[in-house]
Amino acid sequence: MISYNPKEWFTFIFRFHKADTFRTLLPLIIGISIYSAIIVYFIQDYFHLDDNHHLKNITIMHSMLGFVISLLLVFRTNTAYDRWWEGRKQWGALVNNSRNLALKLSVILVEKEDKLFFKKIIPYYSQVLNLHLKNQNISQELFEEFNMKIETKHKPNQVIKLMFKKINELFIDNKITGEQLLFINQELISFTDICGACERIKNTPIPFSYSVFLKKFIFFYVMTLPFGYVFNLGFYTIPVVIFIFYVLASLELIAEEIEEPFGNDENDLPTARIAENIKKNIDEIL
Repeated sequence: MISYNPKEWFTFIFRFHKADTFRTLLPLIIGISIYSAIIVYFIQDYFHLDDNHHLKNITIMHSMLGFVISLLLVFRTNTAYDRWWEGRKQWGALVNNSRNLALKLSVILVEKEDKLFFKKIIPYYSQVLNLHLKNQNISQELFEEFNMKIETKHKPNQVIKLMFKKINELFIDNKITGEQLLFINQELISFTDICGACERIKNTPIPFSYSVFLKKFIFFYVMTLPFGYVFNLGFYTIPVVIFIFYVLASLELIAEEIEEPFGNDENDLPTARIAENIKKNIDEIL
């Protein structure tokens, strides 16, 4: 995730970072520039169409559809940001619940060996969840350390199962009471709830038909712009069309980038850093 100062206006304007939409759209911008120049040349210099030609009235369509496309893009960006923010809230809840569980166990548990177990396993859950959401390989070191056989591909479930198993053993050995078991149960359950919420965001993208329609809408809208603007702007139509395309396409690209908050893009959630902070907090508590 990119860290920045929102008050630095001129830095934003003149800096092009790796994820900037201009870099991504540059090939299309060049293509639309050439396309617009060809349209302007044929209408203005080849066919010599005058200002009374009916083709000039195509701007009426642009005025009507401009409002529609703006509504669609607002809905698109808001939906994508909601997914990004929901992911951030879930990881914020994971931070709080990990701390709460560690604080409760630091008071309840007496033996150092039991505290050491949870000191390792609690932060490991966030690390495993981070890799799980990014579809990356997960180390088996902790599972091997506790002689646990991996039976499923869902590693976060295996980690929380290990926690429940340890808690149950502590209860059987009378190291924690039934009231204390209920006292920490909510935090234990929340780990799976958070994992399920993150998986829901990850595995439920924006409907394909909606995304495809919006891209087609932007493309055909921009492709018709030179036919209307050429009568009033001439060759100045080229930079105007490029600018309109850049604004509309950039909004769609931004929405695409943030709608999947658990990837490795620069604007995705810093889940690895959050997991590392959880580890530091748990180490201090336990």
